[in-house]
Amino acid sequence: MATTFYFFDLETSGFRAREDRIMQFAGQRTDKDLKPIGDPDNILIKMTDDVLPQPDAILITGITPQATRAGGITEAEFCKYFVEQIATPDTIMVGFNNIRFDNEFIRFTLWRNFYDAYEWSWKNGCSTWDLLDVTRMTRGLRPDGIKWPFAPDGKPSNRLESLASINKLEHANAHDALSDVNATIDMARLVKTKQPKLFDYLLANRGKNKVAPLVTSGQPLIYTSGRYPSDWQKTTVAVMVAAHPDKDAALMYDVRIDPEQFANLSPAELAKRWQDREENAPYFPVKILTYNRCPAIAPISTLDKASEERLQLQKEIIDKHFAKLQKQTDLGDKLVAALEITNKKYKDQQSLVVDETKVDGALYDGFVSDADKTKMRVVRAADANSLADLHLDFADERLKYLLPLYKARNFPASLAEDEVTWWENFKQHRLLGGDQKSKAASYFKRLGELAQQPGLSPEQQYLLEELQLYGQSVLPEPQ
Repeated sequence: MATTFYFFDLETSGFRAREDRIMQFAGQRTDKDLKPIGDPDNILIKMTDDVLPQPDAILITGITPQATRAGGITEAEFCKYFVEQIATPDTIMVGFNNIRFDNEFIRFTLWRNFYDAYEWSWKNGCSTWDLLDVTRMTRGLRPDGIKWPFAPDGKPSNRLESLASINKLEHANAHDALSDVNATIDMARLVKTKQPKLFDYLLANRGKNKVAPLVTSGQPLIYTSGRYPSDWQKTTVAVMVAAHPDKDAALMYDVRIDPEQFANLSPAELAKRWQDREENAPYFPVKILTYNRCPAIAPISTLDKASEERLQLQKEIIDKHFAKLQKQTDLGDKLVAALEITNKKYKDQQSLVVDETKVDGALYDGFVSDADKTKMRVVRAADANSLADLHLDFADERLKYLLPLYKARNFPASLAEDEVTWWENFKQHRLLGGDQKSKAASYFKRLGELAQQPGLSPEQQYLLEELQLYGQSVLPEPQ
């Protein structure tokens, strides 16, 4: 079967993949030459009444929960279509910032609906790719032939709508998923046409089997990432200083920065510097590169004279810092220890008991066993009638909590009388728990704040009114 691209984009109820929901999914399959194959997909997915959207997100997308309920399909129906019709063998799933955003929403949606959350991106010749870092690296290394926008503050911007506008690509409706898909395909065509060697190189070298050897060679390489400053076109020279203790990943040091200042810091001090997210915090030159997340990397030989000047990379300084780094043989070990300190704080904050109101977001708490995967297939195959009498003894506590939620959200007719009562209690706890700090209280408070903002358009006023009505319609009666 020939390899195809599938370009996709999501509009969501918020920005947190663990808690928020996909409201619109759109996509278009193309061949390797970026010519469309078949009709595009444009799907609304029903919001369930145990979730309140983030009002700010709805003002961006313009999609109301009511619209999804009137014209959408259930998450279970979407997941079946996605797995069977979209993530077909030899498909490269492509988006614009999908690695960090859209892919996460897909995983958590599959998880909630008893599908394997990962197989779609690697099994049967499938893979994924992110055009955002491709675009960033093109801007940094090979910008010729493409117009590049700047933000109002004068810094380089790689927002899709700005790129589409300045390059006169079709993008009729930013933040509509299908419009974003078409703009992403056009941007891919532009890079492929103007800088074919870089496009083909990044496509061929996006997988773990190509990334890992380049990174673990221990030699400096060109690395483009959103974590790097825009002043440097998000691109720098970095080198591996240690393997990640828990992931198939590496700790990368940005050799723009003199490593001498970190020579005498303890792991605890390094951890504090690493985790400092204050606005004016000093730049910390270490980040994690995960091999299977399509990092945009290239050999340092890719750097030409024009790129050195554009990226403010002075070869003599890079060489000097790299030489110093090689002498600091214990820095990698100290950074690993610093990472473990940070991870321990995170794990200590996690509850060891499965919380039914948070089980939707518990995907990364562990892998599901093969025996439970077999039972997950039974759940997916069941209709409303068979679900009503379905009783499965999952070994994984998370799946035990997910099953009644899956039934209530996708097949409410399958609920017995006591399950209906349980569902009402669940919504009560989820939306109203915490009194003034509850999800509902935060939701209505934010609606009030937005309604007071000056200069609201008629459409924004309409959206806020709809969100007010929606919140009132799904809010459980206080018990």
